[in-house]
Amino acid sequence: MSKTEKQRTIQQNKALHLYFQLIANALNDAGLDMRAVLKPGVEIPWTKQSIKDHLWRPIQKLYLKKQSTTELLSKDIDKIFDILNRHIAKFGVSEAFPSLEEIIIKQQSWVKKKN
Repeated sequence: MSKTEKQRTIQQNKALHLYFQLIANALNDAGLDMRAVLKPGVEIPWTKQSIKDHLWRPIQKLYLKKQSTTELLSKDIDKIFDILNRHIAKFGVSEAFPSLEEIIIKQQSWVKKKN
């Protein structure tokens, strides 16, 4: 990493994990379980973690040769997002990358649901 390249920010990390949850919800709502997208043979609903482990991280490893999301630079997130979004669009699912405002709104709605 050069001195001018920036490590992903805390807000980007929050947005990244919110994006994983949004994609999991969208794929599940579309009736596209992990079997439909990955072909493992068993109906398994998506979770935030399974999006990260089975969609985001494999693209990240192949495309950027980076093992962990902690290694991502700010510009890397855009690259992986574009590739993943093109892939899930084949299944009729698309989700915008969360903005700071969306992160706050989603977190507040999740807290309200828990209470």
